[in-house]
Amino acid sequence: MDLRRTPRPPLSAFVDLFWYLEAAPQHHAKERLLPTGTLELVIPLHEERSRFYDPRDLTRFRDHRGPLLVGAQSGYVVIDAVHTAVMGAHFRPGGAFPFLGVPASEVEDHALSLEDIWGREAGWLREQILAADSPGAKLDVLERTLLARATTLERHPAVAFAISELSGMRRVADVVEQIGLSSRRFIQLFHEQVGLTPKRFSRVRRFQDVIAGIETAAQLVWTDLALNCGYYDQAHFIHDFRNFSGLNPAQYLVERIDRPNHVPL
Repeated sequence: MDLRRTPRPPLSAFVDLFWYLEAAPQHHAKERLLPTGTLELVIPLHEERSRFYDPRDLTRFRDHRGPLLVGAQSGYVVIDAVHTAVMGAHFRPGGAFPFLGVPASEVEDHALSLEDIWGREAGWLREQILAADSPGAKLDVLERTLLARATTLERHPAVAFAISELSGMRRVADVVEQIGLSSRRFIQLFHEQVGLTPKRFSRVRRFQDVIAGIETAAQLVWTDLALNCGYYDQAHFIHDFRNFSGLNPAQYLVERIDRPNHVPL
């Protein structure tokens, strides 16, 4: 079962979707999780622990208990393939910070047990979800919890503007000129609310434009796709793709599965 739900306002401006997944047994044990420029709340339902592996040495990993928060990533990470039920919230860019209680920059390139941030409330959330009698009811619990926890449901105007502009092909320096803040202050605000620096966020979102282009292309021409997504030449495109995925584009095309940002290992 793969259930997805768009939240109601006002959460819809900060949470892209709530999701519930019951995966069939996989032929692979681990997956690359590609960076999206966003944060993810993940709640395992049948297993207490989740592992995040060092991409350079898969014998090294961090073990996380219960619900966990996956910070915005500047590169790919390696996780166990889903074999049981799991659910969560996929935040919009810059959408997680009202619910955290800490700056999003503090969880950049990390996955943390939610208990480290929320305390006992994280365990309570999982208990309430497990007690709910259907996938839809479980998502209801998560939605109510996030709504109740939100400190303030608004982004700094400069950050909101920059997210929109940098998700296209604007240069960071050009965006800063329009904002009216010092470069240093803008980068600090953006990093705290989004979890990545503006330059890194722009690069990750451009990479995600490529992933989306691969999924929707009727006829895939790498050079055209690279230029349409803002890469100035093929070498630039391949370098960024390998940096963010650990693969070259042709390898990704062969190894990808039905979830575009998950690649079997």
